[in-house]
Amino acid sequence: MDVLAFVRVVETGAFARAAERMGLSKSIVSRRVARLEQDLGAKLLTRSAQGAQPTDIGEAYFARASNILADLDAAREIVADAVTQIAGTIRLAAPLSFGTEHLAPAIAEFARLHPDVDLDISLDDRLVDLVGGGFDLAVRIGSLADSSLIARRIAPVRAVVLANPAYLAERGRPRHPRDLNDHDLLLYANPGRGNQWRFKVDGRWEYVRGTARLRADNGELLREAAVAGLGVVVLPTFIASPAIMSGQLEVVLADYPLEENGLYVVMPPGRATTARVRALVDFLAARFGPEPEWDPCWDPGHAAKKKHASGLNSPVSMR
Repeated sequence: MDVLAFVRVVETGAFARAAERMGLSKSIVSRRVARLEQDLGAKLLTRSAQGAQPTDIGEAYFARASNILADLDAAREIVADAVTQIAGTIRLAAPLSFGTEHLAPAIAEFARLHPDVDLDISLDDRLVDLVGGGFDLAVRIGSLADSSLIARRIAPVRAVVLANPAYLAERGRPRHPRDLNDHDLLLYANPGRGNQWRFKVDGRWEYVRGTARLRADNGELLREAAVAGLGVVVLPTFIASPAIMSGQLEVVLADYPLEENGLYVVMPPGRATTARVRALVDFLAARFGPEPEWDPCWDPGHAAKKKHASGLNSPVSMR
């Protein structure tokens, strides 16, 4: 199919990678795209030694064509009674730390349960374009901005303030967020946040700003720096739990909650109807929600606060 060949080239950025993904030769894919350009009377791709990039017209055509192909795929599954058959390829994007620590064993279990499903996983802390990248779904953490993607919140993501016991013995235990001004801070390198943490103090959100002893864009690195006694860190509990359970890190300022985020599965509208994607979403919701297994490590009370996981929503805040 000429349109499919074009879409795969744009998604992969190269004729060779598109051919590999389609199980065809590079020359066949090239001929199909050339034939499509001839039929349309427009140049859709700019070819170079580095790969292939869509022209302005090609980008506009790709945006429509990729969505139409997703709808056709969903319709084909319905016709073939695939709504009851969990089979085919799933392309999933997820953040690196959560992906390696928690998603990897979950995906392995899902693959064992569904041997007819092929999985294509991409772990990257950058925000990927699900439609442009040809992804069926993504696991995302945080507050979501508006978009047409379908999102399902499957669990809360809580953060805690942590420090090594030896560090606290030497520098003192902070009793109020403002006490952090006298401590070395280990900060996540997020350009949008800067050197600040957000606490709820007397019912209001207050920011604490400080000078970083260390900045990094990886949660595991920050965790190990805190374990080594370099300073105070804020981490999500899905990263911090091993060090908390082992006693290497202690939770401080527990009476001053940090902003709570969510663990979401997000999907382009056309993908959400396929049986294989629905099966994976339901599996991840059962695996990680409604209360994640890693939270009781620092507050046993959370284990008793089970709530019903939310279902598929209409388009919600999404980035």
